[in-house]
Amino acid sequence: MLRILDHLEEWLIAFLIGAITLLNFTAVLHRYGLGIAMRWGWEGVYDWLFAIDLSWAQGLSLAMLLWMVLVGAAYGVRTGTHVGVDLLIDHLPQWVRSRFVLFGLLAGAVFTSVVGCLGAGFVWHLAHTSPSPADQDVPVWLVYLAIPLGSWLMCLRFLEVAWSLFLTGERPHHVLTQVEGPVEGVEQTLPLAAP
Repeated sequence: MLRILDHLEEWLIAFLIGAITLLNFTAVLHRYGLGIAMRWGWEGVYDWLFAIDLSWAQGLSLAMLLWMVLVGAAYGVRTGTHVGVDLLIDHLPQWVRSRFVLFGLLAGAVFTSVVGCLGAGFVWHLAHTSPSPADQDVPVWLVYLAIPLGSWLMCLRFLEVAWSLFLTGERPHHVLTQVEGPVEGVEQTLPLAAP
């Protein structure tokens, strides 16, 4: 099961960035076309473009951005790039450090699972009590569904990293000076300073 989820965050983030870009590009072209048609007096083109309603594009872009942020946080946990304050912990002996890091990962899992459960209750309440406004194509609860799903995905990643730390003693870390090469599996090291 976890093998399927290995690159879930990357695929979701790439899809959402592409969709947001395409949607906003289309909305900008639409507005620009309306302005040109109005300026040049092309009434038929203006009427045709005016009939196309893209007023929902900004709201959908913001909803997709919310999803992208929460999925990105789970990606950060999995790859070791999530924000962490470990200046003091990194100066402790290895056996003490690993216990503190394991505790932090498990505390993160508990916290995100609680946020996910509370978010699910909020979404359930929204879905059953608040009517969807007529001007929205997407129900409000669907936008807020990002909170429990993103939190539970982060919880899964916290547990996954904690389990890996428990078994191997290694935690994921992001090396800023390494970039994957054009061939998969080949890594190139970038110099930090000019030779």
